[in-house]
Amino acid sequence: MAVKDYNVKIEASVVFIPEESDEERGHYVFAYTITITNDGTVGIQLISRHWVITDANEQTQEVRGLGVVGEQPLLKPGESFRYTSGTAIATPVGTMRGEYQMVAESGEHFDVDIPEFLLSMPRVLH
Repeated sequence: MAVKDYNVKIEASVVFIPEESDEERGHYVFAYTITITNDGTVGIQLISRHWVITDANEQTQEVRGLGVVGEQPLLKPGESFRYTSGTAIATPVGTMRGEYQMVAESGEHFDVDIPEFLLSMPRVLH
């Protein structure tokens, strides 16, 4: 398979959840919505994920698991899958990045990088 056969677009948006956060205890909760779009020419399935979550103190959490939100979505060319999940960090600002492990309809396995995105409480960064 040619590289162009696998063209996966990842988009992320983040919302701070104040009602679940506790600033005095250093507990900041964020919801993130990920949209995965198969812009390639073959069907693909998301098998597993690996996240690296880093707070402003450089404390890192790694999360690995099967699928996302209990699903292993199959995406035909042109299809998208959107899900929302959450994370908590000890500082008002941090980052997330990672990879999705995918399998093409041919059975070939490949990884898709999840570009780093910002976790930030409103009005912390200017």
